[in-house]
Amino acid sequence: MLAAMPTAPGPRDAGAIPPSRDRGDACPGTLRLHAADDGALARVRIPAGALTTGQALALWDAAQRLGDGSLHLTSRGNVQLRGLGEGCGGELADVLGAAGLLPSPRHERVRNVVASPLSGLDGRHEADVRPWARELDRLLCGSEAVTGLSGRFLFAFDDGRGDVAALGADVTVQAAGRTDAVLRLGSDDAGVSVRGEDAPRAALLAAEAFLDVARDSGARCWRVSELPGSTAELMTEVASRLAADGISGTLVAVPLTTVGDPPPPGAVAGPDGRTTALSVVAPLGVLTAAQWHELATVAAKDGNGELRLTPWRGVILPGVKDAAALESAGLITSPASPWLGVGACIGRPGCAKSLADVRADAAKALGPGPSSLPVYWSGCERRCGHPHGDWVDVVATADGYDVRVHGDEPCTGMPPSELAAIVAAARTSAVTR
Repeated sequence: MLAAMPTAPGPRDAGAIPPSRDRGDACPGTLRLHAADDGALARVRIPAGALTTGQALALWDAAQRLGDGSLHLTSRGNVQLRGLGEGCGGELADVLGAAGLLPSPRHERVRNVVASPLSGLDGRHEADVRPWARELDRLLCGSEAVTGLSGRFLFAFDDGRGDVAALGADVTVQAAGRTDAVLRLGSDDAGVSVRGEDAPRAALLAAEAFLDVARDSGARCWRVSELPGSTAELMTEVASRLAADGISGTLVAVPLTTVGDPPPPGAVAGPDGRTTALSVVAPLGVLTAAQWHELATVAAKDGNGELRLTPWRGVILPGVKDAAALESAGLITSPASPWLGVGACIGRPGCAKSLADVRADAAKALGPGPSSLPVYWSGCERRCGHPHGDWVDVVATADGYDVRVHGDEPCTGMPPSELAAIVAAARTSAVTR
């Protein structure tokens, strides 16, 4: 239960050093493509991970005709298209714009919104937050100010179960009961309680306040965690803007949120025990054109025509009950799959900075079944797309691989031939923090 809090948030961890931002934000989008070793890359924002089957088929068409045919799910529930040909940017924008995936060219990179993917399906939610997420997206596209946000700035709408509240968003809205919500900034253990109907507007005002406070600080900040000092000044400014906008808010303490469990693959049971949806996961977060088309086909034929992409590189299909077709297509439909919890960056040959073909090595080191800790393979020290919380950190180096439970001392210079046993042992380690 939320309790009264002190008048100002506590200071951020004194040991945290904000990164140096000595250049502009080069985060890719749909209109700003990134040049990779395997061709151009487009990152398509999918607020709350919500796709219609028509939009899913538009992405499939773009991947097949303009890219390498594969669709990559990201840790923010977005989609990346790779291997795009030179000069295809205009056609890609036309295809996605016609499907409603590009409602505002000036806002396309700032529409980073995640939401609890099972909200409204399994009865575990305090409130269905997906309408709040949709409303925030509408408000974002109508705000000139937020075009100044970095493409890395993240909003999260948690339905009370604590899953996306643990993803390190810059602005988190968490349902608190059926009618209220708590707005939190960064990782601070403080927030503002508002009415649920006001939550989307409050989230927008918080983002606009962040831009002004960051500018006034003189520092180039892309994330709330990069603001100098504590977020007390930002929280004060947010409270002032809420009041000026007629939004009633109360300062509250926010309980520490641990990393929530992602939806397991398989049938999703509703409050009455009946199946309300099917949860599937893509091995290493990559779907072939055939797999993606099968997802869209099943969603249209057996479900309600909706796909929900998750921040854990999975897809929820509301209304779908039978997993047979998707299992045959090679997707993970059971929690017994050895691929569950295994992730990797693109690695070689797609990334020039990678020191290894991490996806091939991850496949060779695959264990017999799922383990207690996820494992993430990175081609270099940047660890692009790594998970939150505790994970087995496998990083390619010039001398082999370093393997560790994140934060612990690593086993260094491990050759690929020894990785399977080492990774398996690390994934079953009991970790308490």
